[in-house]
Amino acid sequence: MLNYHHLRYFWIVAHEGNLTRAARKHNIAQSALSMQISALEEYLGQPLFERAGRRLVLTEAGHIALDFADAIFAKGDELLGTFGRLAEAHQKVLRVGALATLSRNFQVGFLRPLFADPEITVIVRSGTLDELLGSLKLYDLDIVLSTGVPNRDHATPWIVHIIDTQPVGLIGQPRSDRYQQPLEVLLRREPLIVPSPESTIRTGFDALVHRLGIHPRIVAEIDDMAMLRLVAREHNGLAVIPPIVVTDELRSGMLVEYAELPELVETFCAITMPRRFPNPLLRLVLPGNTTPE
Repeated sequence: MLNYHHLRYFWIVAHEGNLTRAARKHNIAQSALSMQISALEEYLGQPLFERAGRRLVLTEAGHIALDFADAIFAKGDELLGTFGRLAEAHQKVLRVGALATLSRNFQVGFLRPLFADPEITVIVRSGTLDELLGSLKLYDLDIVLSTGVPNRDHATPWIVHIIDTQPVGLIGQPRSDRYQQPLEVLLRREPLIVPSPESTIRTGFDALVHRLGIHPRIVAEIDDMAMLRLVAREHNGLAVIPPIVVTDELRSGMLVEYAELPELVETFCAITMPRRFPNPLLRLVLPGNTTPE
């Protein structure tokens, strides 16, 4: 039978690409690693590595073995995650990943149903979408909040729940000469603070001004909604931003929405994975108060 201990050592070295570094990082004797990999190669009847200078490079057989090893140990993590979740269910903990650039107001609104129960603990981690989805796959997170829908295939069957769609407006400090001005005049005349080109809002905004034949005067590009909110408060330009991001400022009169940008919306979604034993707390925050089966 296949020795999974040998396979684990091969998997570690394959991802490190260096025998010495793998031994040091995982506190394993280099000779032990080398012997275990040799035993696996003998068992499979194929060389798994070849040397390229100081690096170990996977052979064709090595690439095939690594694909299987990745799948095998991912399933092992899933097994531990599943039973770990069952063991801690009584603790009432929900682990949430949130895109680092995501609106804080949206996050608070999404999590509000959990705050009513003092026995519930909410753990929020920020990061890039790739980082958060990786943690979701490894059971380190129960749910990921995002404004983008990730690519999905048979190996990563994400479940995407659309939580909300928000209009996008031109928002800035109160100024009498801006009131009652048509949208096109504001876009041509005012300095604009916009999301970065990677944002779905920016993609729609660029298409809008192109259709209108306008070359806007962009004075700031910002990829973080919290920072965009602060700049909108301090700068005399107009920000292209969903009103939900600046709810408090609009309510207090610190900022004013002068126009809504047609057909521009920000889509807020929650991403989960199919689980045999989903976290029961997801019922409190997902649409329809149900967890995916």
